Amino acid sequence: MRVSIIGGSGYAGGELLRLLLFHPKVEIGQVTSESSAGKYVHTRHPNLRGVTELKYSPMATLEPCDLLFVALPHGEAMKRIDTLAGLAPRIVDLSADFRLRRNEDYVTWYEHPHSSPEWLARFVYGLPELNREAICNARYVSGVGCNATATNLAIWPLFAQDVADRERGVIVELKAGSSEGGAQAGPASHHPDRSNAVRSFAPVGHRHTAEVLQALRAIGEEPPVHMSVTSIENVRGVLATAHAFVRPELRDGFALKHLWQVYRASYGEEPFVRLIRERQGVYRFPEPKILAGSNYADVGFDYDERTGRIVAICAIDNLMKGAAGTAVQCMNLMMGWDERAGLGFPGLHPV
Repeated sequence: MRVSIIGGSGYAGGELLRLLLFHPKVEIGQVTSESSAGKYVHTRHPNLRGVTELKYSPMATLEPCDLLFVALPHGEAMKRIDTLAGLAPRIVDLSADFRLRRNEDYVTWYEHPHSSPEWLARFVYGLPELNREAICNARYVSGVGCNATATNLAIWPLFAQDVADRERGVIVELKAGSSEGGAQAGPASHHPDRSNAVRSFAPVGHRHTAEVLQALRAIGEEPPVHMSVTSIENVRGVLATAHAFVRPELRDGFALKHLWQVYRASYGEEPFVRLIRERQGVYRFPEPKILAGSNYADVGFDYDERTGRIVAICAIDNLMKGAAGTAVQCMNLMMGWDERAGLGFPGLHPV
């Protein structure tokens, strides 16, 4: 199948290239970049040197293909969606432009109305663990926010199986690597300022909260979600640590073994979710470091019987399970292929 990538010079676009070059069922037609048009893709992604002789094309020269990946900055795909839909019968958009179903949520969380609101209902939110059946039948699939992905995978079973107290909601602290900021350097990512930093940059109001609220709304009454994000020195990785409370009527006798049952019921058959809670060793709970380059999400948990507090933890590579890896997983589902195709890399250790 012939696929093309719009916006292939950024970090997510580079990961898409890396994955698709080794995918058994696709060939890459074109990769666009306005700033690097005419240059080899390895000028922006040196890890691909010797792997491919592809060059960047300007967007104006795009030819029709079977599936189009769109990795443009937020706000750009929504302006061009009618044109893009004319180039391919299937689209996977990695930006935030089609993640939310309601126009008013874009006003609230992105501070502007959607420029093509009629398209919102045509896109399926692209997190397979929550929306697999819909993705399998979709022509248009949205990307996922990396912080939202880690949060949703951590807390989804607790609310889907009606274990967590909805009135008290959930508090989530996310620690995020520098690649979340994208390939364009700025004051927040300048190395002397970023190195050795543990910087709270979104104590409240992070945009990815909207995706978590939307996911929980789909399974009933919307509980309060309190999200804070902290920048750390890591290049890759997101670690979500979520705090929720067992429903009062379930507290008597509730124990850690019941959390095992909850998470196994939700994720026992998931190919890219691993349950991590060891009794001993260094990696007893999820750790983003060992997931670099992989599409796995490691989910763990603990329980404080004294207070009824559940701590749910999820680690991902933000450029993979939080972006390009999930996009390829969605493509596999849309085409009826094994969803693991092209995504078998387990990560590196040590790194």
